[in-house]
Amino acid sequence: MQIEKATFGYNKKNLILREFSYSFKSGQITAIVGPNGCGKSTLLGLCSRLYKPACGAIYLDEKSIAQYKGKDFAKHVASIYQINEMPSDLSVLRLVAFGRTPHRKPFHHLNKTDEAAINYALEKTGLKGFENRLVSELSGGERQRACLAMALAQEPQVLLLDEPTTFLDIYFQIEIMEIVMGVNQEKNVTVIMALHDLNQAIKYANDIIVMKGGQIAASGDANTTLTPELIKSVFDVNAEVIKAANGDNFYAVYR
Repeated sequence: MQIEKATFGYNKKNLILREFSYSFKSGQITAIVGPNGCGKSTLLGLCSRLYKPACGAIYLDEKSIAQYKGKDFAKHVASIYQINEMPSDLSVLRLVAFGRTPHRKPFHHLNKTDEAAINYALEKTGLKGFENRLVSELSGGERQRACLAMALAQEPQVLLLDEPTTFLDIYFQIEIMEIVMGVNQEKNVTVIMALHDLNQAIKYANDIIVMKGGQIAASGDANTTLTPELIKSVFDVNAEVIKAANGDNFYAVYR
């Protein structure tokens, strides 16, 4: 996915993104970090066609995403948000099966390809055995896994995640991130995710985009791009680098 000089705002005086350009590496995980209001969610909204850029364009496989028909676009791109609306009276199986909608003809039953994709999604998200549970009976972490399973059932080329671990405790945060990393490695899915947690971004992403004021403040390798000086200039907090046993950098952040 490639973004070329995309500009977006709810009016001409208050632009959220200003001529934003970036080429996401295929098959890689890219994390987008930055302070509240910097444009992370808006950027993902443009990539998912939730919003239309005022100018500029976004391309997938060298074709403007505006040119894709809705169903065709959904075969390529799946999205998960901080809060996902789901009918509470649906079973987990029926919810995940909705992910196959872009691939199916109207009123046709699930075929073997559909069933294989659904089973993979359920297994990958640890929801085997939950098929008959109602969405209303799931915990917060289980609901987020169910949403992720539905997205995986789409068999997307690109997976967009807007702060997918928000409101989850540490255990479920790690669980969701491990699932995403596993799918990226097994299926070569391009993952673009907005995160608040800098350490999660460093641990799970190949590349990182640091945003400030609707523009890119820095980008590059996730494990080396963030520096205490950059964190101070973007977030106005101090950071101390801690070297983990595996050689990765982690950050203790304080005011």
